[in-house]
Amino acid sequence: MLRKLWIILVLMLVVPGLLTMMSCATQSGGQQTETTTPPPEAPKTPAAPAAETSGDDRAVMMARNQFLNEHVPYAFDSAALSPMAQSILKRKAGWLNENPGEMAVIQGHCDERGTPEYNLALGERRAESARAYLIDLGIASSRLTTISYGEERPLDPRSNEEAWAKNRRSQFVTK
Repeated sequence: MLRKLWIILVLMLVVPGLLTMMSCATQSGGQQTETTTPPPEAPKTPAAPAAETSGDDRAVMMARNQFLNEHVPYAFDSAALSPMAQSILKRKAGWLNENPGEMAVIQGHCDERGTPEYNLALGERRAESARAYLIDLGIASSRLTTISYGEERPLDPRSNEEAWAKNRRSQFVTK
């Protein structure tokens, strides 16, 4: 996919430069109008499919990034899924259904309050609640694993309610 993107980028940069050089070389012959009109039209046909492919690739990458970067939030001291968390998990299930070859690791995270042992257990319950919900939505259990990081990997290291809310989450990575 990255190779295709590079090829498209090179074509989009090199072809117009070559056409400009060719039109400059032929303009001295006095046929300015005839030589400048055909060259710009010629690359439009090959460039259009390349742009569409690039747009498709971009959409695939955006969907993957949303899957990886949209975290499932939790209330303080809870592993229960709120309506917002369920909505996010439904989107994640949709992405997993569209990408049947992908396997996901669900990471459970907590804020810094509580003992490290308690937070590891709570992080595990959070990851497991997200996993169970996805299984209920039809995702094969063999595609989902869980791990708890407790309070060890905060998104926001500050010690305030805003930071704690960000850190209470399940986060997804693919294998």
